[in-house]
Amino acid sequence: MVDSVNFKEEKMSLPAMNEWPSWAYAQWSDWSLPSKVLIAYGSLMALALAITYCISLYDSRTLREVGVWIKPMKFMAATAVFAWTTVWLTDLTGGAVANGSAFPWIAALLIVTSLFEVAYITYQGSRGEASHYNTSDPVHALLFGLMGIAAVGLTASQAWLAWEIWKLQDSWTTPVAALGVVVGLLLTFVLATVSGFLLGGNQPPAGQGLPLLGWHLHKDIRPSHFLGVHAQQFIPLMGLFAERFLGSWAAYGFGVGATLYVVTWALLTWTGLSA
Repeated sequence: MVDSVNFKEEKMSLPAMNEWPSWAYAQWSDWSLPSKVLIAYGSLMALALAITYCISLYDSRTLREVGVWIKPMKFMAATAVFAWTTVWLTDLTGGAVANGSAFPWIAALLIVTSLFEVAYITYQGSRGEASHYNTSDPVHALLFGLMGIAAVGLTASQAWLAWEIWKLQDSWTTPVAALGVVVGLLLTFVLATVSGFLLGGNQPPAGQGLPLLGWHLHKDIRPSHFLGVHAQQFIPLMGLFAERFLGSWAAYGFGVGATLYVVTWALLTWTGLSA
């Protein structure tokens, strides 16, 4: 018998500074093995990001007018956040999904697909060669295609997780917050997959765009792809906010927020495809 899906209010409050060690240990003890693996995996990605950043300080090589280590660092950061958020969302369910039989496979799918992408992108960056849009020979064309398949597999892990949570909807104690998680995970799959395929067929302009992000404001699908991937964080946060602060209007507020999010994604996609 699995636990009821219970979005725990106490998990939203942070402990005092002197309580952090015991709180962290208690959290770690409560997590399932797949959750611990995902936390460790995300931490390794964060460590790789720090090491890669140090390397980038002494490597002035560029690719399409951008440092060769920028893309690997972006993917390392995104992968770490993706893995940690998956644990956070399953933790909010009170253990029902995190301790279920499907979650180890969801975690494995997430790790295998994202690790392939990060490893290949980093390898190509170390060689000063492109990973994306590199079809210079059959091997590179194949690997570029496999990256696309891996990206779909990565976001599909979130759709799978949404299904596992949805199956337990009869035991949801905070329906709007729970719905926010399910909708966020589904939108991650749908929006990121659609924008990912569009991005795969429309290479962004060369050169550095906006500060830090590097995006361009036209002919660039990356802004909408960012919203697609990070619906995993933004939409569940909307649901939690609505549940806590909007009272009887929570469902309406969440619906409006999620709709505006999708509309913004659509506008950014249209802008990215415009000539």
